[in-house]
Amino acid sequence: MRFTRLARALAPALLIATLAPNAGATDDAATRLYDHSLRRLHADESVRLADRYAGQPVLVVNTASHCGFTRQFRELEAVHQRFKERGLKVAGFPSDDFRQEAADEAETAEVCFQNFGVTFDMYAPIHVTGAEAHPLFREIARQSAAPEWNFHKYVIDRNGRVVAAFGSRTKPDAPEVIAAIEKAL
Repeated sequence: MRFTRLARALAPALLIATLAPNAGATDDAATRLYDHSLRRLHADESVRLADRYAGQPVLVVNTASHCGFTRQFRELEAVHQRFKERGLKVAGFPSDDFRQEAADEAETAEVCFQNFGVTFDMYAPIHVTGAEAHPLFREIARQSAAPEWNFHKYVIDRNGRVVAAFGSRTKPDAPEVIAAIEKAL
């Protein structure tokens, strides 16, 4: 009888202890992912990623201006326009890790903003693979996998967890990408 009373008394504490690690893991994922500031592409403005993306579903893409997949900027912009009112953020991160990014940031900006009409967030070039990878992409790789090429796409949920990843050949508006975005929304 004493054991039953003790069990009833401890039940709420055990429930909280059981749930707490999961809640903390979610917060930790978002913190590891977004606890950084990055400069916008061809601009002086820096963005604190946590302020911009925490609590939002995000489509993260590593980009390159001189890649055969550069035309995907059109589909990325269409996805941005289609889902921005529902809370989706699209974030592009130019990188020369695969040796296809312009050496001049002004040229990268021209390709994105003028040639393809990009209005979603684009940041100054960073490393996305290897030992020099930016912490954002190290965390993405920890949760999923590092990009194997330019225009690797990651759907990140509101809790900072990578819930889907798609290689370069999968277009941003492919049914499986749209389904993952819908689920994250």
